[in-house]
Amino acid sequence: MVFSSHIFLAYFLPLVLLLNYVLPFRWLTLMLTVMSYIFYGWANPPWVLLMLITSYVDYFCGLALVKYSGLPMDGPDLPFLPKGTSRNFGQKVALGISIFTNLAILSFFKYYDFAAESVNAVALALGMPAEIAPLLHIALPIGVSFYTFESMSYAIDVYRGDARPLRNPIDYQCFVALFPHLIAGPIIRYHTIAEQIRSRAFNYEKFARGTAFFCLGMAKKILLANPMGHVADRAFAAAGLGPLDTWYGLFAYAFQIYFDFSAYSDMAVGLGLMFGFCLMKNFDDPYHSASITELWRRWHISLSTWLRDYLYIPLGGNRLGESRTYLNLITVMLLGGLWHGASWNFVIWGLFHGVLLSIERWLGMRGLFDRFPKPVRVAGTFLLVCIGWVFFRAETLPQSIQILKSLTGLEPTSPSAALAGASIHTPYHLFVFATCAVVVWGMPQTWNFTQRLTPVRAALCLTLFATSVVCLWTQTVNPFLYFQF
Repeated sequence: MVFSSHIFLAYFLPLVLLLNYVLPFRWLTLMLTVMSYIFYGWANPPWVLLMLITSYVDYFCGLALVKYSGLPMDGPDLPFLPKGTSRNFGQKVALGISIFTNLAILSFFKYYDFAAESVNAVALALGMPAEIAPLLHIALPIGVSFYTFESMSYAIDVYRGDARPLRNPIDYQCFVALFPHLIAGPIIRYHTIAEQIRSRAFNYEKFARGTAFFCLGMAKKILLANPMGHVADRAFAAAGLGPLDTWYGLFAYAFQIYFDFSAYSDMAVGLGLMFGFCLMKNFDDPYHSASITELWRRWHISLSTWLRDYLYIPLGGNRLGESRTYLNLITVMLLGGLWHGASWNFVIWGLFHGVLLSIERWLGMRGLFDRFPKPVRVAGTFLLVCIGWVFFRAETLPQSIQILKSLTGLEPTSPSAALAGASIHTPYHLFVFATCAVVVWGMPQTWNFTQRLTPVRAALCLTLFATSVVCLWTQTVNPFLYFQF
């Protein structure tokens, strides 16, 4: 189910809100869990079984971590594992089962065909039979990258002593399946939401701010991201566009992916507030960043902090010398690229950002980076991010190369370039493009705008929402970009 659909807006959301404010609190966790499974399984019910497997494996691993610790399990709450003490063999096995299960599920559904295609390509190049590894063409379950990371982090946090293990499986299922953040994040850690599942406040201010978040997120998606998606799709599909048209299409994609993904995050945060949950901030004006390092503190914050805490720091972070730090940065970003998708384009995108992070660190340690004025660094960072988006958006590596050549004028202009250019340079799309630039660099972000809701701001949010709903009926189905991850 999609937030920006009439089924969700007219039926599902009103029903769940009604139940949330009518039922006694003790029934709310079960209700939200059941409704979240309905939300997730609406398009493909078998996917719910996969999520249940992930949830129960990690739930029982959490129990095993306490059982093998020798701590008492008969109190009202299970105890934290003591920090700073070594874990025994049974606990290490429990954690290993959790990590292996989650990574196995993610790898099989997301990377099997990619690996098989790569093996077959190598075999063909060596003159061997082309079909050494059979292709399965298995549909990727929506949101599997998000909920496997969330579920796996629970077992790791319990193992480290950062989270209290759960006794009630329904509470754990609610954490994993909670529909506002289920499909495209933010990636929630259990310890940040544990107490909210057990006890949370419902008040007018929280509900009003949540409604404003949701309205503005809907406007970002329908009024800004979707029109920019039209421009980007035409530009990337056309062959032989001139440099100006190609840059226009690339910038349009930069706007599309930002407004599309931040829109989902805004709507998720808003829905969470409506149901009493305070979810984390996932975007912090990323295109204001003056470096790639700063960008990753502002873009998809829940993923970048997850990679930092569960991958970069365990690899040694910056504690093992300069060369090892660069290797860790490149490794983490390479795996971050693979997390986004199973293709060599995502590998190159991750490698590109890893190399940039390493170069920035090298320059910064030598006092060379900050010599440029901040506006220059912001513009340069945005251009580098956009070059990276070429690999992120293009469907194949040859197409990426073709787009890069078009950006530099090295690709011959095709006779149909003028026709393709005319379809994306309409007054409407140029107006939306300019509006995107104004919103990105001249307007307050949603998180700040909704902190103080005056009557004028509330009226603006509702007007934008109403306009978005009207426009929704005129647009074809256009799901959020991060659904594919």
